[in-house]
Amino acid sequence: MTNVYIMFGASSAIARAYLKEIAKHDPQAVVFCVSRSSIDTSAVDITVEQFVCDYSKASLNELTNLLKEREVSPTQVIIFNGQLHFSQSMPEKKLDDIDEHYFNTLLNTNALTPILCLQAIAPLLNHKIPCTITALSARVGSITDNNLGGWYSYRASKAALNMLFKTAAIELARRAKQTRLVLFHPGTTDTDLSKPFQKNVPEGKLFSPEFVAEQLYTLLQQPEQLTDVGQPAYLDWQGKHINW
Repeated sequence: MTNVYIMFGASSAIARAYLKEIAKHDPQAVVFCVSRSSIDTSAVDITVEQFVCDYSKASLNELTNLLKEREVSPTQVIIFNGQLHFSQSMPEKKLDDIDEHYFNTLLNTNALTPILCLQAIAPLLNHKIPCTITALSARVGSITDNNLGGWYSYRASKAALNMLFKTAAIELARRAKQTRLVLFHPGTTDTDLSKPFQKNVPEGKLFSPEFVAEQLYTLLQQPEQLTDVGQPAYLDWQGKHINW
C-alpha cells in the first residue's frame, strides 16, 4: 500500500527536513504539503502535491473537499505549525508582561490552528486504514513539569493544544478506530523559533531540524507502541513520555 502523508506547516525547517526523511525511507510515498506559500521540493524525488492555505475555515474546507474528491486516506498527518515570538513580542518573564495580543496570537497559532487542521482531515479517516496524527507540542505545556514559571502565553497555548488533542482522541476512537494521536516535543531545535534563546541551551542540546525529523520519523514507525487508541501520546524527542 502506498503511504499518504499530509504535512501542515510544511514550510517550517523541521517540516522540510521531515520531507527529506520521507523521501529517504519511503520513496513510493505521496505527500501533500500544506503551507501559507509554496515550498521548494526539488531536493526530494517523491510525489509531492502542494496546497497553499491561510488556515481559515474556508481555506481548510477547500482542502478537505479536494482530498475527499481525490479519495485520499492518509496514513500519517503531521502538524508542524507553531509560534513563540514575533516582532517585539517575546515570552513573559512576569505577570506584568502579559499582553492580550501576544496571548491571543499564540493561542490561535499553537492551539486553534492545529485542531482546525485535525478537523479538516477528520472526514478522510476511517476504521480500516491506520493513521497517526502528530502535532508539535512542548514540554513547557506540561502542568506537572512547570517548576520555573514564566512564559505564560506559550505554556498556556501548548497546554491547550494538549487538551484539544486529548479530547479529539476520545472522539476519534469512535470514528476511526485505527487512528492514534501524538504530541511531540522536539527539544530546542536550531530554527527561527528558538533563535533568541539558544545562548542558554546546554552544549549538545541544540538539535538540528534534520536530527529532530529523523527522531520523529523513527518514533512514528510503530505508533501502536507509543499509545493506545483514544489516548494521545505526549512524547519528547527521545520517545520518553512527558507528564501531563
